[in-house]
Amino acid sequence: MSLTLTYFPVRGRAEVIRVMLKDQGAEFDEKVITMEMWTESTLKASCLFGQLPIFEDGDLTLYQTNAIRRHLARKLGLYGKDQREAALIDMMDEALQDLLNKYIKLMFEKDDSGKEGYLKALPTGLKPFEKTLSSNKGGFLVGDKISLADYALVLLLIHHQVLSPPCLDAFPSLQSYLKRLCARPNLHAYLHSDDFKSRPIIPGKRA
Repeated sequence: MSLTLTYFPVRGRAEVIRVMLKDQGAEFDEKVITMEMWTESTLKASCLFGQLPIFEDGDLTLYQTNAIRRHLARKLGLYGKDQREAALIDMMDEALQDLLNKYIKLMFEKDDSGKEGYLKALPTGLKPFEKTLSSNKGGFLVGDKISLADYALVLLLIHHQVLSPPCLDAFPSLQSYLKRLCARPNLHAYLHSDDFKSRPIIPGKRA
């Protein structure tokens, strides 16, 4: 089955999909849509919810980032070993989406007025993940295998270290976790590629 991701030339909400696919060694095509193409073509009107990304898996077309992520997690074996682990992965992922939404809101602010308050509250948001990783001997958020939620956490931590390099200083488990996962061969290669490094987090904000 051919896989195709359609998105803007930024990391944005699609980057976690790219990271998952790259780490798993899954081949996929990417259609890059500029803002000019988005505003002048009929693509937006053709999208079910009027937004990107679009993900095509053979004859299956999906919209909504998290629906795409869950589909890929099931397809690539990244949803735990049983229903119990799948439920815990969902719980962790929902908590990460809460933190991600706050981060995205900050990124789209026109100035840095909210940054100080955001960073002051960040440790509270990170503590549950530190606690989970320090108690889970499997080395991941859930069980002993990388999952849907781990990719979301890794990318979020990478971007937060851009926002504030010392933000993980008080979280040794998160630090070692990030270092270990970023050393995974496929993920390491992607994170050090020009493809990743040249792509801004959102328009106008480059990591």
